[in-house]
Amino acid sequence: MTRVAVVTGGSRGIGRAVAQRLARDGMAVVIGYAGNDAAAEETIKGLDNARAFKGDVAEETAMRELFDLAEREFGGVDVVVNAAGLMVLQPVAEFDLDALDRMHRTNIRGTFVVSREAARRLRRGGALINFSTSQTRLLSPTYAGYAASKAAVEALSLVLARELRGRDITVNAVAPGPTATDLFLDGKDDATVEHIAKLNPMERLGQPEDIAEVVAGLAGATRWVNGQTIFVNGGAA
Repeated sequence: MTRVAVVTGGSRGIGRAVAQRLARDGMAVVIGYAGNDAAAEETIKGLDNARAFKGDVAEETAMRELFDLAEREFGGVDVVVNAAGLMVLQPVAEFDLDALDRMHRTNIRGTFVVSREAARRLRRGGALINFSTSQTRLLSPTYAGYAASKAAVEALSLVLARELRGRDITVNAVAPGPTATDLFLDGKDDATVEHIAKLNPMERLGQPEDIAEVVAGLAGATRWVNGQTIFVNGGAA
């Protein structure tokens, strides 16, 4: 039986790398994306069993329809990777609260909505992988709002792992360090990027494929890791 993965935030960055990596492992893949139709089509282009669904991760009706699509097209859901996220960086004293609300809507409510659907639909032997950030340890200036939203993701994920006792479903959070994606690079000049890249012992930024390899393990044969936050950052934290 072909295993089936749902990947939110799957049209770009880490989500795209994850979707393509899982497809190479032989999974059917349904990607969720928020708005970029061309990027979504580019992601699934050339994949044997892949579909794309446009919808807001924080909208429960849209996420039900995303999971419905996966079940209708491929027969069920075995892996859920929730890579959708927003990052707004501002000092606490200057933080735009509307921007904070938008970020938390996607990062906290969106993760909750997708995790709830995963808890209801994942088949035995399944896996849910949510996304945190290494900033929950690094705690750099301007990251307070973002790190707070991802700390909530960690708490949700680890509690859910315990709530799914007896169903043979793993729930983990992956916490990347600085990774060369549009989300990370936006608004940073070359000098800033180079400085950040040198902070970890590997002296480079992570690549989306680095993160996808870890996700693929958690989605596949790595069954004895459950209820954990996995930091994937080259040793930065």
